[in-house]
Amino acid sequence: MADINQARIDKWLWAARIFKTRTIAADACKNGRVTINGVNVKPSRPLKVGEVVDVKKPPVTYSFKVLKCIEQRVGAKLVPEIYENVTDPKQYELLEMSRISGFIDRARGTGRPTKKDRRAMEAFTEPVMFGFDDDWDEEDE
Repeated sequence: MADINQARIDKWLWAARIFKTRTIAADACKNGRVTINGVNVKPSRPLKVGEVVDVKKPPVTYSFKVLKCIEQRVGAKLVPEIYENVTDPKQYELLEMSRISGFIDRARGTGRPTKKDRRAMEAFTEPVMFGFDDDWDEEDE
C-alpha cells in the first residue's frame, strides 16, 4: 500500500506476530474472531493507527492498540513499537484457570491420561481432598 498510515488487517496481524502465518490471520478474520471497535472485519480492511483490535483465541480475547501500521514482518524485539497490549487482566485469569482445569475436564476421545497427566491430577486434587484430614485427626484424639 502507498499510504504509510494504513495496513491490511490480515497483514498487520501476521507482521505484528499475533498469528504465525498470514493465512491463519485471514481465516481468523473470515470466521469472525477479529474485531475492530466491536465490528467483525474482513481480511482486506485497512487498519489505522490508534484503533483497538480484539482477537479471540479461545478461551481468551486479546486486545491490542495499534501504534504503527506495518505489512512486513518484524523481529520479536520490535513488537512493543508496533502495538500495545491492552488486554483485560481478567482474560489472563481466565486463561490460567482453563490451563489448570484442563487436565480435570478431559475432552472426550483424547484417550487415557499419561503418567504426567495422572501426577498432575493427583497434585491438583490431593491437597483439597486430604490436606485437612491430618490436623483433624490429631485434634480429635
